[in-house]
Amino acid sequence: MTKRATVLAFDLGASSGRAIRGVYEDGVFSWEELHRFENNPREHDGHFRWDLTGLLREIRVGIEKAGAFDSLAFDTWGVDFGLLDEEGKLLGDPVHYRDARTDGILADALKVLDGGTLYAETGTQLLAINTLFQLCALQKQEPQTLQKAKTLLLMPDLLRYCLCGGVSSERSAASTAQLLRLPEGEWSETIRTAYGLPETLLPPLVPGGAVAGRLPENGALVLATAGHDTQCAVAALPDPAPDAAFLSCGTWSLLGCELDEPILTEKSMRLGLSNEWGANGKINYLKNIIGLWLIQESRRAWKRAGESYSYADLEKLALAAEPLRCFIDPDDPLFTPPGDLPGRVQSYCRETGQYVPQTVGEIMRCIYESLALKYRFAVSQLEEATGKRFGTLHVLGGGAKDGLLCRMTADAAGLRVVAGPVEATALGNLMLQLCALGALPSLQEGRRLIARQEKLTEFLPQTSAAWENAYQNYLTLLKSREE
Repeated sequence: MTKRATVLAFDLGASSGRAIRGVYEDGVFSWEELHRFENNPREHDGHFRWDLTGLLREIRVGIEKAGAFDSLAFDTWGVDFGLLDEEGKLLGDPVHYRDARTDGILADALKVLDGGTLYAETGTQLLAINTLFQLCALQKQEPQTLQKAKTLLLMPDLLRYCLCGGVSSERSAASTAQLLRLPEGEWSETIRTAYGLPETLLPPLVPGGAVAGRLPENGALVLATAGHDTQCAVAALPDPAPDAAFLSCGTWSLLGCELDEPILTEKSMRLGLSNEWGANGKINYLKNIIGLWLIQESRRAWKRAGESYSYADLEKLALAAEPLRCFIDPDDPLFTPPGDLPGRVQSYCRETGQYVPQTVGEIMRCIYESLALKYRFAVSQLEEATGKRFGTLHVLGGGAKDGLLCRMTADAAGLRVVAGPVEATALGNLMLQLCALGALPSLQEGRRLIARQEKLTEFLPQTSAAWENAYQNYLTLLKSREE
């Protein structure tokens, strides 16, 4: 019996989106990018918001370009959401997680339930951007909006709703919200009632692969595959070995491993590790790290100042700069908002008594090396919490194209780095759809297919005393900023 399916993945990131069509027939898989578009959030109604109308317009273009297909699915960033009223109308475009409304909200929210209680219930790292804390900000600043809201839909759930009207919440996306109880994978009534959230606010949960509805125009299935882009990327992990960790590397870096059960201990919370619901029902245990945002926003800052550099230009300039002179903590709150990232790098180095990078190349070198050292730090935390020892790090997503970052990560962490696939998120989305349609027997078979067909690049570590000394200095830097 011939197994053939055509599937359409919409992969939306913080700065751009893509429509990618995949075709599978009797063990052979091919894919192509049909449409790429910008994702341009903007200030509107007093908040920094996503332009949902613009995104839906581009999605319609992608659907038109795709022609005939059997199903489609979305993956996006986590935590952000739209609110529907009693009539199913959207109460304003979703607010961006970088909006200032959550500034200082975490301290207030933890007066209701303390951090230990929240972590033991959800296993989610306590970040002010999480859905729960965005809702706390809404309660405090715009209670009338929350009073009008009947249903909350996270971004991938909202996009499905806009196409087919189905109301549901897919578990991998829900696990970013600080509202999902682990290990059961159900909404936490403890948290909902403690924070006074409406009983109807959280929609029915569905597993990855569930059918949300059909497209009115062509009858294609609208599927709820792993809605969180990190979980789609991990779904594309090429045939992982038992000692493998992953680094989903885009605007955010998420470094982790797959586990059978969550780790909900006080130590895990203290280490800032998070448990997310994986596409295959496993737990993706990981560390959230600000990632390529540092490079992306620095490039934009230089462009605003009249200096245009390609990413290749920035890599060459970094290579030409003297190594291991100064470092930053990518996760310092200083680097979260948009703006003058290069100036903030200089300020951080000045305030910490380090050499202050002067040129574009020196600033970029500082960013690259700091990311590599933070990845080593995260690997050590992961090993401490799990008792595992990792030998291989799979770099998935856009960061897999960055040979300099992959090389530095291998050297800094002392790990074999396997880079690829670059389009891991979209490929994971496509593989999950093929599993849902029955074209593939399992996600494991999809991973083997990716390992056979996609380009993977290996970086073996070149350990040196210089990197080891730099890491010890980096640990001292991190400790000093905590005190």
